[in-house]
Amino acid sequence: MPAPPLNILHECDDFIVIDKPAGLRSIPAKGWQDDPARKDSVEIRAQDMFSVYDCPIIVHRLDMDTSGIMLVALNRNAHRALSRQFMHRKTAKTYTAELLGDIEHDEGAIDLPLIVDWPNRPRQHANFRLGKPARTLYRVTQRRNGRTRVSFRPVTGRTHQLRVHAATRRCLVDAPPPDVYTHRCAWPCRGGLGAPIAGDTLYAGGVGADRLLLHADMLAFFAPEDGQWLKFHSPAPF
Repeated sequence: MPAPPLNILHECDDFIVIDKPAGLRSIPAKGWQDDPARKDSVEIRAQDMFSVYDCPIIVHRLDMDTSGIMLVALNRNAHRALSRQFMHRKTAKTYTAELLGDIEHDEGAIDLPLIVDWPNRPRQHANFRLGKPARTLYRVTQRRNGRTRVSFRPVTGRTHQLRVHAATRRCLVDAPPPDVYTHRCAWPCRGGLGAPIAGDTLYAGGVGADRLLLHADMLAFFAPEDGQWLKFHSPAPF
């Protein structure tokens, strides 16, 4: 049975903007050659739909469990130009999430350096001495029945950054004092929000929802052809 087509929000000769459903991979999983079920992904569907182009290429990724806006280049020149924007943080993006718990402040920044938790891959965790700098800005948009709806704006793009920053407890007693603080995020850096994202199977045991309630709701970037600033929106489906 053929995979369903992508939900395309915008299409031009250089790229497409799609609204990825939760549960769809960005790229094929390892071992897809021996298991066709692991092949289905945004990348493969784009290549099937736009085979006349110069090999559609993923510009950035969303976790399989995360829904929302993704950008796919339709030629290598566009891929190069768009990838540079992500690398140099010239893009803008926000996410909507529903957290399990009450957040103390209405807005703020989370600075927690992250590194892979090797014994528990693919999980990540905070590590003040070896982790890579990771910063997330957040703003509360709703509080109801012990849950908090927030808008996240990731400044960096580490693996599982929003999920770990949300789930990590607010005050980390093992955070080093300033004189041995070695990563480049702003001091003080005392923890996360202490409220995992509902439905997060890695950091919340899947509690609170039948899917991860995290959605990439806005993406803005410069068009590779003429430099025009483009902004796309997708309301959260939860």
